[in-house]
Amino acid sequence: MSDRLVIIPTYNEKENITAIVRKVFSLPLEFHVLVVDDQSPDGTANLVKMLMPEYPGKLFLEERKGGKQGLGTAYLHGFRWALQRSYQYIFEMDADFSHNPDDLIRLFNACANDNVDVVVGSRYARGGKIVNWPLSRILLSYFASLYVRMITFLPCKDTTAGFVVYRRKVLETIDLDKIRFVGYAFQIEMKFTAWKYGFRIAEIPITFVDRKLGVSKMSLAITEEAIKGVLLLKIDSICRKYKRKQ
Repeated sequence: MSDRLVIIPTYNEKENITAIVRKVFSLPLEFHVLVVDDQSPDGTANLVKMLMPEYPGKLFLEERKGGKQGLGTAYLHGFRWALQRSYQYIFEMDADFSHNPDDLIRLFNACANDNVDVVVGSRYARGGKIVNWPLSRILLSYFASLYVRMITFLPCKDTTAGFVVYRRKVLETIDLDKIRFVGYAFQIEMKFTAWKYGFRIAEIPITFVDRKLGVSKMSLAITEEAIKGVLLLKIDSICRKYKRKQ
């Protein structure tokens, strides 16, 4: 059994889900995959069910009731699922190939061999790239991360990145019930909280490619949550004690 789990949240990803799952399972290093689907009306979950007999004990599906509930809550659902099992390395990855599945191996090696606890696939680390985004969106994303770093002092250049691996002990230490945000602010909050607990964060450069199929889930509300959320995180952290359990 693999000790590596890739969590892929989905909502209307029928154009991508079969290909992304097959690609992960084609890698020379074994990963398990958990798809967390929010009742996609396009039948994404049914496609996963059709694949499951090909990958018994390796491909899993969690169907959440209530429709689209947000990226953050999907990952939290997946984290709890992973912690109920014996996985030691838990990955976040998008379903739309904006994250190259080949880079899962690089993320794992950096985490397992370089004595760090969280590894971020970074668009803004030296060597990182973004493909097929308009300049306006690149600037918005870059300066959003810069804003986060200026407010929080988080030692991570790509604070909103969603291509991440966590060691099990990080997710066991963070009180997942207290993670409040659901959009890009979720990604910031997880990294910030891990750092405040003293866990080591590293970045490796990746090439981020905008989706070719399906529809982006980006919205103004998600952006606003991130802007306000950073200030709340900083304010709360002043009084909060981050002490690991022995």
